[in-house]
Amino acid sequence: MSPAWLRPRLRFCLLLLVLLLVPAARGCGPGRVVGSRRRPPRKLVPLAYKQFSPNVPEKTLGASGRYEGKIARSSERFKELTPNYNPDIIFKDEENTGADRLMTQRCKDRLNSLAISVMNQWPGVKLRVTEGWDEDGHHSEESLHYEGRAVDITTSDRDRNKYGLLARLAVEAGFDWVYYESKAHVHCSVKSEHSAAAKTGGCFPAGARVRLENGERVALSAVKPGDRVLAMGEDGKPTFSDVLIFLDREPNRLRAFQIIETLDPPRRLALTPAHLLFTADNHTEPAAHFRATFASHVQPGQYVLVAGVPGLQPARVAAVSTHVALGSYAPLTRHGTLVVEDVVASCFAAVADHHLAQLAFWPLRLFPSLAWGSWTPSEGVHWYPQLLYRLGRLLLEENTFHPLGMSGAGS
Repeated sequence: MSPAWLRPRLRFCLLLLVLLLVPAARGCGPGRVVGSRRRPPRKLVPLAYKQFSPNVPEKTLGASGRYEGKIARSSERFKELTPNYNPDIIFKDEENTGADRLMTQRCKDRLNSLAISVMNQWPGVKLRVTEGWDEDGHHSEESLHYEGRAVDITTSDRDRNKYGLLARLAVEAGFDWVYYESKAHVHCSVKSEHSAAAKTGGCFPAGARVRLENGERVALSAVKPGDRVLAMGEDGKPTFSDVLIFLDREPNRLRAFQIIETLDPPRRLALTPAHLLFTADNHTEPAAHFRATFASHVQPGQYVLVAGVPGLQPARVAAVSTHVALGSYAPLTRHGTLVVEDVVASCFAAVADHHLAQLAFWPLRLFPSLAWGSWTPSEGVHWYPQLLYRLGRLLLEENTFHPLGMSGAGS
């Protein structure tokens, strides 16, 4: 029997074997999961009555984000809503105005995905929407129904014994917040289309600076594959590492960033909440023993690693805050680490285990053509991390992932 800490790595080794044995993987993009027809379905745990997922309030960054104001038919924002005429979904539409069919594109995409899951789970049963966009003021103040970002759902047969599992299917379909609110329905909502919280992967802002091997400090927006940037080796010592690819590169995307500030020496790093950096609870830990931690979990009083003289040294976190900035860049280096604004960070996000993530990207280091092929997009999310994330969700425990997941990002 293998020890518990080794089991996730063994499962990921199997995942990598799948990637290497299937030549079609390179062209399949992030949407396909090779071999899924033969894999038995993952056991789904229904939500309990009054349970919500993720386990944070609906209008917070970790869920569907803040309320942005009611949308009326006469308002400029009404163009943000799109009708959903999916024949596999039943819309109650008791107002007889078509309002329940109107929703944001993000909500529509999640709802259509859920409709497929419902039919697969219960043949002959369809998804039913009892409430969608509300223009009549029937919901509580600042309800996301007023923005077309929320729906209340049941199954077409109105079998209440199905609603707990229906809620779980909604979580799996990608709704940003799901609440088994009532014995009569499940409430689901999504992030705003233009909210900074709508995309929260593992990136740094465009202006974040790294150090090249020639000593020059440059913004990530100016870094190119093939550049050698300051990073941390497995021994906890500074090294220069080749940039292989950008897992995500979107210069015009607004993002919500976690700000980590230290004193003695003073450093200020911005990175997305699901990104990993290295922390310890005291300054006596060797650099190689600092553990990978989600940025959103870092607390004042902990220590992070910073570039100093000589080598790397611990610095105490003095403050943690949030900030919105333009651009998102997520480079992958050969060592899986990099030093940004003189703070040591992982190249990875969404998955809690840095070493597991580094192992999962081994094919990109072994086969440079995977990283350098002409099919790699100049902007947007690289397909490889998207595919890894989807496969990882099938093979690893739920608590391996950040509550925000990738949310459409690729690092």
